[in-house]
Amino acid sequence: MNLRNKLLVAMIITGLMIFSIVQAQERKIKREQLPPAVEKTVTAESQGAQIRGFSTEVEKGKRLYEAELTINGHSKDISMDEQGNVVEVEEEVSLDSLPAEVKAGLTKAAGAGMISKVESLTKKGKLIAYEAVVRMGAKRREIQVGPDGKRLAHPE
Repeated sequence: MNLRNKLLVAMIITGLMIFSIVQAQERKIKREQLPPAVEKTVTAESQGAQIRGFSTEVEKGKRLYEAELTINGHSKDISMDEQGNVVEVEEEVSLDSLPAEVKAGLTKAAGAGMISKVESLTKKGKLIAYEAVVRMGAKRREIQVGPDGKRLAHPE
């Protein structure tokens, strides 16, 4: 392959990478921009909640919409597909409310860090993980454990 063809291939690959990064970025939207099916789900799911905002992104080739809510003082983010089906729910929970094995698993994974926020992660109606924000000095990282308190093989 000559130099010109190599440069052309490199430019195409770079362009595709940039396109995929731009497509994956979340962008804020207004409620009136939600598809009717998503609006219907938001209305049902936000009863008694304060709506903080909406966003959309393309994930794995599918458009998703997210409603950011506050319910009884804690956050709840609901992701939906274009048909209004709930795909994922991230809901803030207190560390003290967790089952003992989950609390122990998060504490062990946090090590010397301090757990500042914990969320339950539900996909397609099934609890699949707990996610915690851990702070160590100025650094911040996220850890996840399954409903059994064991570290996950891969992030959810």
